[in-house]
Parts: sequence; C-alpha cells; structure tokens
Amino acid sequence: MCHAAQNPAMSFAAEYLAQLETFAARAPLPRLRALHLPPPPLPGGERGEFCAVELDDGSIGLSYVLLDDTLDALRARPALAGGDALALARRYADADGAERTLGFAAANAVTRCLYDRTGFEPPPADDSVGLLSPLPGDHLGMIGLFTPLVPRLLASGANLTVIELRTDLAGPRDGWRVSADARDLQRCNKVLATGTLLLNDTLDAMLVQCRGATRLALIGPSLGCLPDALFARGVSSVGGSWVLDTPGFVASVQRGENRSAQARKFTLTPADYPGFEALLKRL
Repeated sequence: MCHAAQNPAMSFAAEYLAQLETFAARAPLPRLRALHLPPPPLPGGERGEFCAVELDDGSIGLSYVLLDDTLDALRARPALAGGDALALARRYADADGAERTLGFAAANAVTRCLYDRTGFEPPPADDSVGLLSPLPGDHLGMIGLFTPLVPRLLASGANLTVIELRTDLAGPRDGWRVSADARDLQRCNKVLATGTLLLNDTLDAMLVQCRGATRLALIGPSLGCLPDALFARGVSSVGGSWVLDTPGFVASVQRGENRSAQARKFTLTPADYPGFEALLKRL
C-alpha cells in the first residue's frame, strides 16, 4: 500500500531546500546563467507552459508558469546572469507566486548539477503515466485535468475521476467524471498528479486523501526535484524530463515548441534511486 504521511514535520519545500543547502556546503555551485521563458501565445497556437533556469555548467531546471500571472511577472523580472543559484532556489521555500516558481526552477537546476556531478541518471520512462499500470476494475484518480492523458487512461478499461479546483469544470463526461471534491480520491486505488502540487502548496493536503491508493505517481517536466521527501510521503513514482541537449532545449523553450527532441522522459521509483545521502558520498 502507498501510505502518505498525514502530518509531515516539514513542508516538502523546506525538506528539499535543506538537502540543497547540504549539497552546496560540500561543493561550490555554478552561478546562474539565464532564465528562459516561453513566448506570448499566438491566437490558436500552442502555449509554452514551462520556464527554464540555466546554470553556468549547463544544468537546466524547469517550472510551470501558467498559474495566475506568473509568466507576466517573470517577464518583468531583472536578468539572473551571475547570480547565486542557491539564494534563488531558497525562494521556493520562502516566497509566493512568481518568485516561488522561479525558486523551484532554480532548485531543480541545482538538482541536475548534483546528478551530473555524481554520475546519476534516472532510467527512461516505460510509459506516459508514471508506471500506474491501469487495469479494468481500477478506479483512477487524476489531480488536475490533464486532457492529453485521459484517452490513454480510459483505454485501459479503468474508471476515472478527475479532481479539479475549477468548479465550472465539474460534472460527468463520456465514461468519466470531474469533481471539485478532493475527498473523492479516497475511492481511488491509483492516483496520478502533476508537479503543480509542488507549486500551489497543495501536496500534503492532497496526499492525505490518497491514503488508500496502492500507487501514486507525480509526473511532468518540472519534476526534476530530489524525490526523497516525495517517496517518504508515499509517492510511488516520479516522472520528469531529462535534458540531453541544453542549447537545443533552451531554443525550444524560447520558441514555445515541443522539446521531445532535446530531452527524454524518465520515471524514478524508490527501487532505482540511491537516495540523497548515497549521492553525497559520491561527490
């Protein structure tokens, strides 16, 4: 069973930043190189959803920018070049809004730096739904309506309930339903959520509703964070993006284009992750 912590002593953000502080105390970190933002959306066109913070060593960290006015606020922010990566990462734990988003991206870039220095590379993803392996008879929960995955989940023959903060989306669909009541997750034996939970500070509240789930997957390009505190909370897998070509990836972000040619998806589970302390010993 996947048992989420009911009363974690610290928030995920605080635990994550404490790990990065420990890493920074062991070895000097690269400075900030740049913040890369997607372009304004064109009418009827695709819209870039993620920003990228780049460090001087080419490490990239991503964060979701379409919450509230985050993207506009980031456009108005001064350049990052030459700044302290860890100081910016701390904004994930002690700020709100656009600054928290930016801090999360910086924290994820520092994590990539740690992975590269220790020779750790997460395994490629076997599927697009975080190893949930949906089957007929399963009751799947999805936190946040991620429309592209709905057909894939329904094709498994499983039931699907989507939890959405937007009450105007609530109601039955063709073979599935959208609910504004997070307590409906209590009936789901497998749950899928995106990295947005780590930005809008709803992670622990949602995990409490998932205590009966046997599998709980977090997926999305911004899931480049250290997963220790997530696994400790009962998350069974974390799926993110592993950048292979930094210049090409940055160019795709700036153009608001698909980045699949410059990055691959990965899925990380407790079984194939050595743990933060083991990584530190490799430094």
